[in-house]
Amino acid sequence: MRKGTSVSTHVRHAYEQFLAGSAPADDAVRSMVRESWERSRSRGLNPGAVDPDSDADTPMSDTDFQEYRAVHRLATVRSLVHSLMLDDISDSGVVVAMADKHGRLLWVEGDRAARDAAARINFVEGSVWSEETVGTNAPGLALTVNRGVQIIGPEHFSGPVQKWNCAAAPVHDPTTGELLGVIDVTGGPAVAAPFALSAIRSVVAAVERELQSQAVDLAAPETFSPAATRRRLTVLADGAAQWHDGVSAPRPLSPRHAEIIVLLQSYREGLGTEQLATLLSDEGLGSVTVRAEISRLRRDLGDVVTSRPYRLIVELESDVADLRAMIAKGELTSAISMLGRGGLLAGSLAPGITELFDEIREDLRSRIFGTGNLTALRHWVDSPHGRDDITAWHHLAKQLPIGHPDRAVAEGRVRLLDRRFGA
Repeated sequence: MRKGTSVSTHVRHAYEQFLAGSAPADDAVRSMVRESWERSRSRGLNPGAVDPDSDADTPMSDTDFQEYRAVHRLATVRSLVHSLMLDDISDSGVVVAMADKHGRLLWVEGDRAARDAAARINFVEGSVWSEETVGTNAPGLALTVNRGVQIIGPEHFSGPVQKWNCAAAPVHDPTTGELLGVIDVTGGPAVAAPFALSAIRSVVAAVERELQSQAVDLAAPETFSPAATRRRLTVLADGAAQWHDGVSAPRPLSPRHAEIIVLLQSYREGLGTEQLATLLSDEGLGSVTVRAEISRLRRDLGDVVTSRPYRLIVELESDVADLRAMIAKGELTSAISMLGRGGLLAGSLAPGITELFDEIREDLRSRIFGTGNLTALRHWVDSPHGRDDITAWHHLAKQLPIGHPDRAVAEGRVRLLDRRFGA
């Protein structure tokens, strides 16, 4: 990135007037730039410094950042941006940046000299170049006004950035219209030319076409299959947990991956790294281990979990969810059969899974007692979970008529359990 050599004298004079508290003439600076200056000043930003790391609301460690950008939608089009821009301008002294919708720079690329120069104004990967953070700049302003913009030299709010020129345009999801981020080019005189913004817009158009082709692959047989979007997790049967993607054959999951998915389905609002670590182990499971497991899970199953916090981003069916629905609807005998021995829930040592298993069993047991369903009560005491439930045997004995042979069996079981457990 070379320092800009063309300085617009009238814009610089307008900027100095603005900082001095005077209103620049209407024709001295573009209204879009003036309005951005005013927003920047109203936020209390220092025009004499640039601090893209001051975004205290969204702190992110290096590990979190690497994980975050690896699964970002723009990661899927990074190679396209390379081929359209960097391959041709790799030695022209400019950098090309891709940022998320908050202005966080996901990638800053160019030759080493260009990136070193950009680093001197903290234009580096992971920094936040929103208008709110550093004032008027092309990527930040493009996100604010939601259209392509070009900022020349002294149009920047921050003085240290005024030796550079930049052009940027936002990228949208072609299907939903969601703002995904922005693509920016920053450099010297070449970036001040009118064609720079046109070039960026052309690249964005190509990127959005690529995103559209990824969203709808007409060649893929699963595209129009109703099952293609239905994913299902089964953990209650004996043996390994199974992942069903609606397209290929079910695949076994490791117990840890199954535990993570069960927990994330139970905590729809999401879980932080430390929260998830606590729910997975009471032996001080480290955050690094949790991140590694999430990374492996994504590698195996695809983009099903997002970060900050960790939460599911796909529609997921599961036998655990089905079981809870059966209990809520009073389908108690079916619920007892589905619970079986408990599968992963019964075998897991993860505190969060153990608590979940206890909740499900207590909900089911309480429903059985509350409804007085004799058939369900019989099924319960015959199940692995009710076999030693002295209260359930006592309820059964009370519900059966005097003289019924099963009442005598139930009363005998109460006496046995009383001696065995001292209840």
